[in-house]
Amino acid sequence: MDVSAGIEDVGAGIGMVSVPPGRVTLSDRRTRRSWPVEVASCRLAAFPVTRAAYARVTGRPPVAEREERLPVAEVSWADAVGFCNSLSRHEGLRPAYRLADDDGGGDGDAGVTWDTSADGYRLPTEAEWEHACRAGTDGPRYGALDDIAWHRGNSRERVHEVGGRRPNDWGLYDMLGNVWEWCWDVYDAEVYGTYRVLRGGGWFDEHWSCRASVRRRSHPTFRVDDVGFRVARSVGAGVGAGVDAAQSPVG
Repeated sequence: MDVSAGIEDVGAGIGMVSVPPGRVTLSDRRTRRSWPVEVASCRLAAFPVTRAAYARVTGRPPVAEREERLPVAEVSWADAVGFCNSLSRHEGLRPAYRLADDDGGGDGDAGVTWDTSADGYRLPTEAEWEHACRAGTDGPRYGALDDIAWHRGNSRERVHEVGGRRPNDWGLYDMLGNVWEWCWDVYDAEVYGTYRVLRGGGWFDEHWSCRASVRRRSHPTFRVDDVGFRVARSVGAGVGAGVDAAQSPVG
């Protein structure tokens, strides 16, 4: 199956894949609660945001050539939100997020609100992320772990270039392993306040952390070397439905 034909290049090294609508059941280990979520169609980046793409969009100095295809890491949830807005402006789209310091507005402890009518880039919800990760499968992973993910057992305890393992059936790479990925959602406001959801496992994690259902949490200002993100986009007005030829995750 040639999944690369379904990747649409949108510039800045960001390739987007169409994710069909569906339903996913989320679960919480602490409360032992499970709940179904209906997921609308969306677009999700085929790869985690690379260091080259992050530098290009944010105006930072270019990275060394040998690092261009590595996923950006040591970025906070707040950094990822800022990147989404910058990428939206770069592409002439309406930013999805309103920051408290834009004009003194916004609400919530993190000072960020999501305009769900905007056509710009954003972080996936955790329901979107898990639905996309599973790609129609119902097991803990969408393939044999060593074939689809960089984890502690095969990574030599370092990050790897994006796209180096087999994608899932919807053409999404590195959904498990390599770097954890920020999602939009608050993890558990009652217990953890503003902490946000992380998904997917990373290069330093044991195999049990690299599963479609595993949830992790951290403060929205937290930065560490195995946490990155990928971007999403809602399907609606101004969001195209076609796809173009395959593109490198760097562009």
